[in-house]
Amino acid sequence: MAKSRPTLPIAIFLIAISSGPWFSECTNFTIVNRCKETIWPGLIPSKNISTTGLALKSGLSTVFTAPSGWHGRIWGRTGCSFDSSNKGTCLTGGCGNETCSVPGKQPATIAEFTLGELDFYDVSLVGGFNLPMIVTPVQGKGNCSTVGCEGDLRDSCPSELAVKSNGKTIGCQSACDYFKTDEYCCRGTYENPESCQATNYSSSFKKVCPAAYSYAYDAPTSMFTCSNVSDYIVTFCPSRNQTECTYHGHKLVCNESGLKMGIEAITRSWWIVMLTLFATAS
Repeated sequence: MAKSRPTLPIAIFLIAISSGPWFSECTNFTIVNRCKETIWPGLIPSKNISTTGLALKSGLSTVFTAPSGWHGRIWGRTGCSFDSSNKGTCLTGGCGNETCSVPGKQPATIAEFTLGELDFYDVSLVGGFNLPMIVTPVQGKGNCSTVGCEGDLRDSCPSELAVKSNGKTIGCQSACDYFKTDEYCCRGTYENPESCQATNYSSSFKKVCPAAYSYAYDAPTSMFTCSNVSDYIVTFCPSRNQTECTYHGHKLVCNESGLKMGIEAITRSWWIVMLTLFATAS
């Protein structure tokens, strides 16, 4: 049986919105799970975004479109279980529901975005670590570097910061969350870049993850800006041989073979998102 495809009017509509000014005000986000385990992407704010509660199995990807001016965060949840009312728990990153309306529980690796004429983006370990994650901007202008953490801090987490389940380290707390002091939390008299400096703990995070925030005032080496970005690729558990990815023709293409497993899933997800937008606009 032949595969169905969009009718001509819908196809024309998709081409029109993808090349017109409406589409240029939005930014595509492709979330890729290269971990060996299922993750549940967390995303806030998530109004009118339908993919945030979906379980993302190993090797699969999903796509969502953020509106102009979106200011939000993305993270991965692990070991989740939800009931028929969409309430439940996760081993890490949980927010109490399948679709998040509040930030996930720390420790969690978090990608942060502020979209505008100039985008600001980073990957933060200020609230701890639960999964390796990188962010790659596509077709932008400026210092559009890939940021995040390819290394796995769970393997080298100081014993006092380790969060365990059944004897296995599933996350690494921040020193702030563990010790709860002004010095580690950069508050009170330490709430400025002069007095809030790197500690032994944040330095150990930085050694493994040099392109991620390790403490509150780590911005000079961790916050990046980019303009005219068409897409962001958020990859969980990236491979070290992954170098460059592009998003052309609504397919994710890399110069290494590792991410090819996500191409078909991404293509399918893109059509679903576009058709949903068409149905909403009708």
